[in-house]
Amino acid sequence: MGNNAAVVLAAVAGGVATAATLDLARDLRSRPRPHLSAYTAGMAMFAIAVWALFSGLGWGWTGLSYRVFFLFGGVLNIPFLALGSVFLSVGRRIGHIMVVGLFGFSAMATTLVSVTPFARPLPEGGIPADIFPSIAEAGFGPRLLAPIAGGLGTLVLVTAALWGAVRFRKSNPRRAAANLVITGGVLAAATGGTILGFLHESSGFSVSLLTAASLIWWGYRLASDRRPKSDP
Repeated sequence: MGNNAAVVLAAVAGGVATAATLDLARDLRSRPRPHLSAYTAGMAMFAIAVWALFSGLGWGWTGLSYRVFFLFGGVLNIPFLALGSVFLSVGRRIGHIMVVGLFGFSAMATTLVSVTPFARPLPEGGIPADIFPSIAEAGFGPRLLAPIAGGLGTLVLVTAALWGAVRFRKSNPRRAAANLVITGGVLAAATGGTILGFLHESSGFSVSLLTAASLIWWGYRLASDRRPKSDP
């Protein structure tokens, strides 16, 4: 194995994200709701990305594991979590409009990440960086998709969460708090990206993923626990 601490932390984060996904999927099966569908999809992508990270850190990266990690962890999971917050806090009309754009973006992103050749070889250890061609080299490619998806997804999620916190502060304080906790989870994941980008530190990145999975799960449980009948 590589960095033992990072591998263990990635395994714990993967376990938490998987448990959260199963918890959401169970609730979705018993009572389907649009926001829950989006949160379940986003958390499932998060879990898949973390297990790909665990595999890469522990036994070495392959082209498949890196592409899975990049697609689900760096491009798609935050937009789907943001979609859940839009459904939960803003409303179904705006959420359904966002669904159309997000599925088109997902198809394009999946294609680009799957077929774009690597510009550099995968490293033997740690978390790969700058593997896909740079924006200067490839133009519109995976390296451009990640900041677009992460930046816009985080902006939408934070905006929806703040709106929900204000909207429900009196009628449903639990949901208002849930929006803020979920936002904290997404920001923790974004902080991990910063740690990885500037420090290339695997353990700190794994801690950020564990924190993110835990906060998002906690936020969902706050939102779903004995909500008033007027909630969607």
